Amino acid sequence: MRGPVAELRAFLDAALLRPVGGQQPDPPSARTRRRVVAAVTLVVGSAALAWALRIRPGDPRFYTASLGLAAAWGVGAVASGPLHFGRGHTRSGGPAARPVAQSLALGTLLLAAFLAAALVVARIPMLRAPVDALLDHARFGSLPVVLAITVLNGVVEELYFRGALYAALPSHAVAVTTLLYALTTVGSGIPLLVLAAAVLGLVTALQRRATGGVLGPIITHVTWSTGMLLLLPPALELTR
Repeated sequence: MRGPVAELRAFLDAALLRPVGGQQPDPPSARTRRRVVAAVTLVVGSAALAWALRIRPGDPRFYTASLGLAAAWGVGAVASGPLHFGRGHTRSGGPAARPVAQSLALGTLLLAAFLAAALVVARIPMLRAPVDALLDHARFGSLPVVLAITVLNGVVEELYFRGALYAALPSHAVAVTTLLYALTTVGSGIPLLVLAAAVLGLVTALQRRATGGVLGPIITHVTWSTGMLLLLPPALELTR
């Protein structure tokens, strides 16, 4: 029987490092269209995200901007061409299956790591203040609406970044999508948000490479983002 460290290592290997066989790249005839649509979507989506993140908490325009952002990522992803759900390795070593439980576990591990790091960051006023300002959208707005928008944007971001954009790149897709995903958040002016996007982007890009589809990254992203929205504020309160 393997110990906990060996179990974790085996899990990460299956979830992030060992690609499932049988993945099919886009045919050459579809690549040009996907690349053009992905490039246009990246420009529009980045501008919309920068605008949404700079709207003051409590301003109703935040909801409109967030829905517009979701539309940009979602429409661009669908218009780029077919997207695949992908499959993941099973614990039993049997045929590959949809990576649902695997992705829920990965998202939970990522969430736990971020919450632990937040308890350290919260003690540094210069780093905590921008995070508090970002969370004010949930504090001063409608939490159910913000939660719904968080889920929606988590889904469409993965459809675009780990779906359309990933498939459009001829090489180094993990590194390039991770970098571009982080760069889209620079306009927020929140360094920790950029760092979080880089970490999340790397994990979901590796997951996309391993599974060959967007289902795993979507589940991981939504698990992480909704958990951060609901659990980060009370975690930060513990340090006041």
